[in-house]
Order: sequence, then structure tokens, then C-alpha cells
Amino acid sequence: MPSPSPRGFRSRTAALGIKDEADDFAVVVSDVPAAVSAVFTRSRFVGPSVTLSRESAATGQARGVVTIARNANVATGAQGMANAREVRSLVAEAAGLAPEELLIASTGVIGRQYPMERVRAGLARLGWPLPEADLEAAARAIMTTDTVAKHVALPCGDATIAAIAKGVGMIEPNMATLLVFFFTDAEVAQPVLDRVFRRVVDRTFNALSIDTDTSTSDSAAILANGLAGPVAEAEFEAVLYQAALRLVRSIAADGEGAGKLIEVRVTGARDDAQAKRVGKAVVNSPLVKTAVHGADPNWGRVAMAVGKCEDDLDIDPAKVTIRFGDVETYPAPTTDETLAAATTHLGGDEVVIAVDLGIASGAFTVYGCDLTDGYIRINADYTT
Repeated sequence: MPSPSPRGFRSRTAALGIKDEADDFAVVVSDVPAAVSAVFTRSRFVGPSVTLSRESAATGQARGVVTIARNANVATGAQGMANAREVRSLVAEAAGLAPEELLIASTGVIGRQYPMERVRAGLARLGWPLPEADLEAAARAIMTTDTVAKHVALPCGDATIAAIAKGVGMIEPNMATLLVFFFTDAEVAQPVLDRVFRRVVDRTFNALSIDTDTSTSDSAAILANGLAGPVAEAEFEAVLYQAALRLVRSIAADGEGAGKLIEVRVTGARDDAQAKRVGKAVVNSPLVKTAVHGADPNWGRVAMAVGKCEDDLDIDPAKVTIRFGDVETYPAPTTDETLAAATTHLGGDEVVIAVDLGIASGAFTVYGCDLTDGYIRINADYTT
């Protein structure tokens, strides 16, 4: 059964020849103006796509998103900015829009100019007007080293919330460092959309880490065109959170070279911020990641990672509990049975590490993946 699709969105994908013959271009456009909210990387080395999209999103209204994959167009100077403007203008002109109504995103290798002759020729071949949106095709077109396309669509009252995403590496979000775009026909006032979207991003995409590296150009945005009528804020936020969480888990499971998804649940913290800090320390530890990869129930590495939060002086080892799945490994005495049970859990495709700090009621869950020789191979050969 095909996924539900929000009303009033159209799309097109194409192979512009950025790197090979696969689709590397996607545009999704709303039939009518849409409320927009967006968050962007905080990297100091951002590309023109982020600069232009920040300006467009700041108006609170947009019509669509243009994405080029396999070239980040970062550190490309004035020519890179001119190329990004031209790409956006060419698409806007063909679609009958003002360039400023489109967000633009780019992802891939840093420091290379767009092959503009091929890009211009490819855009000239696009058929207009656009057909009804095929978001699954758009998700495939924006992939780089992803091994699976990331797409989700969920009903929300009489509306639908759908999204596409790419991301498998260079992900330690600090305002959503990956590409993820939500499209909905729900009617949501822009201030409400912005407030809800930022809350959801903070507990989903900003709870995700693959390798601690912040991308230079990636972005998260949502467009709501209102064609399905209003949806209660609480319901809208709940469904948006579920859609975002599905994408986060898909991204973590598809991390570069990854074999396992890691979910770190921290409870009993002073506050949620402390819980997030501890969770990130655990999920980002190479020693924890490699132990998970090898199904080694070495809870000492988790304790080490918690201990790295040296400024959190209220963390008392005597109050901390560590579990792999449901198996308590600290402070419970280590036995052959507990080690065997923990090893069994670590041998699965999804690993849960639970840490209770025993301080108060703060809680946060973060997501990541194991560290394998596949990650090294992919990134050692990335530009060659």
C-alpha cells in the first residue's frame, strides 16, 4: 500500500551528473504558499545553501525545497554562492516562483564547484509543471553514502505529515546537521509551527550522533500549506515527533559502516540537559561503540564515558546504575549469567544502554550506532 501523501505538493527528481548517473537532484514545491520553520547547522564553515535558506526561512513563508546531492558546495567562495543562486533561480523561474520562495540544500564533498554546464543542461530537461509529489523518489535522490532511502508519512487528523531525510555520517547535530524536510497539509500558524518544530528537533535530530562531527551545510525544515485544515497543536506535535523519531532511528541504523543502532537512555539526572550530556558522552565514545560492535559486555567503558562529564560534580558513582537492555551490570555483581545475558542483548541489531544517575528526575534518550572497520573504509576513500 503506498504511503499517504500530503495534499498540494509536487516534486521532480533528476540526474544532473554531479558524480554519476544516479538521481542527484530533487525539488518539492507546494501549490500554495506554506508556513515554514527551519533550523540549520551552527558550523562556522557553512555553505551558500545554508546562507540562502536562512534568509528565505526567516520570512516565515516558503513554497518549496531544492536539493543537490553529492556536492556540498562549501568553501567554494563567491563563485559557489553565484552558482547556488543560479540553481535556485533556474528552478524558480521554471516553476513560476520567486527565487526567495525556495529553500536550497546541498550535500556531499566539500570544496568543489558545481559542474554548472551539466547542471544547467539537466535543469533545462526537467518537465514542467511538476507532477504530484513522489517523496520516496525524492528521498532516494538526496542520498550520498546512505544505503537506504529515508522516508516517512503518517496521518494526523485529516492531514498527513510526510518527510524525507539523508544522513549517515558527519552527524553530531547542534541545530540539526543533516538534511531532513517535512511536508504537511495541516493548517498550523507559523509561530506555532516554529515552536513545535524546534521542540521536536531538540528531542530527535539533536539527540542523534554518528561520529561527533558537525556538518557544514545541512538543514531541517518543515512546510505546512494548510490544505487539509487545522489540526490540534498537541496532536500535531505528537505525530511530528513520531515521524521525526522514525527518521532518527533509520539514520542511526544506517550510520556509515554501522551494524547496530545504539539507544542510550539516561534517567535520574539533575535535569534533561544533564541527561542529554551524559547520553552523548556514552554514545560518542569510540570504546563504547567498538564494544557494542563486538558484543562485548564491557560496562566499564560506559562508566568511563559517564565519568568524562567531569564538570557534573553531582554525579556520584555510588548512585549510578548501568544496564545493557534489562540486564543490570553495575553495581550488581558480575556473574557468568549476567555477562551471558548482556552479551546476548549486545548481539542484536538494536542495543539499549540504560544509565540511571540517581540524582533527580531528568531524562533524555540519544541515538547512535556502533563503530566498525566499514566506517573507516568509507571515509578513508570518500573523495576517491
